[in-house]
Amino acid sequence: MARVWKFGDAVNTDDILPGKYAPFMVGEDKFQRYAFAHLQPEFAANVQPGDILIGGRNWGLGSSREYAPRALKKLGVAAIVAKSFARIHYRNLVNLGIPAFLSDTVPELLTDGDKVTYDFISGRIWRGDEEYKLPPPPEFLQAALAEGSILDYYRKHGRFPGES
Repeated sequence: MARVWKFGDAVNTDDILPGKYAPFMVGEDKFQRYAFAHLQPEFAANVQPGDILIGGRNWGLGSSREYAPRALKKLGVAAIVAKSFARIHYRNLVNLGIPAFLSDTVPELLTDGDKVTYDFISGRIWRGDEEYKLPPPPEFLQAALAEGSILDYYRKHGRFPGES
């Protein structure tokens, strides 16, 4: 079972990982320990691999710093479901292999601390007997996620998913 970590609207990259905890400030081996240090200080110590994040509108706004989603990847966050994403942050998530799903309804229905199971390839989340549907990732992204990320796919195949 995965835990839901719920956040609100306009979570910016400095909320995800404050700049003073950037890898070049605290070290590549430690920076993930400060994820959400200001919004939910207990997050980094308690998040488990496979947990999911739920956000509101404009998740990941602000600077395009890649180390914010890298911290989430290092902590094992399985996916993020939000009402909308900042464009560059969304691409950073996809590049790193963190599925990012758009939904206006799921963020309203799940609450912080819920225990869920999921199948992100088919776009489904279950809380007990309740099932929530998400748009499944496009085929190119499914191929990339099967390898770990778009970057992992490229390293293995010498091309990006969907290219011939």
